[in-house]
Amino acid sequence: MLRINEKAPDFEAEAYQNDRIKKIKFSDYHGKWMVLVFYPGDFTFVCPTELQELGELYDDFKKEGAQVLSVSKDTVFVHKAWHDNSPAISKIQYPMVADPSGKICREFGTLIEDEGLSLRGSFVIDPDGFLKCMEIQDNNIGRSMRELLRKLQAAKFVREHKGRACPASWEPGEETLKPGLDLVGKI
Repeated sequence: MLRINEKAPDFEAEAYQNDRIKKIKFSDYHGKWMVLVFYPGDFTFVCPTELQELGELYDDFKKEGAQVLSVSKDTVFVHKAWHDNSPAISKIQYPMVADPSGKICREFGTLIEDEGLSLRGSFVIDPDGFLKCMEIQDNNIGRSMRELLRKLQAAKFVREHKGRACPASWEPGEETLKPGLDLVGKI
């Protein structure tokens, strides 16, 4: 399983986006921040609430210089059918990656082997391809895409400001920390 500060695996896959099926290669996004959102499956219950929220924040992710990809084990044809039939999913503009073999899910540690589904997993990867943030959780617990955006912003900040750290619930523009002995016991 992929760990923090390890290089994310390269992969090739089909994706559904803007009424087209296209081939994507993860390495083609080198130099950009990447946000991967794994989910159990199309035509489910919690998934559309998360992906809709992600879609509503997609422009905010792009303003941060990030490309968003959602990933499930469904095929691109199922992604298209879901896009055509769900009011929540019909508004999505980001690529919906198909991983019917489960290879990508397996590499990122989200595959539930005996169910053939993915756990909910969120990954923030820096422009050099290194994993900076991940969250994997039970499929009955929906995620906050606003919190995922905040984590991306914090990862960007600490990359751009060496020696600085973001405290709990940090938002852009707020105070940060400079870790050192002078802070020990004073926070």
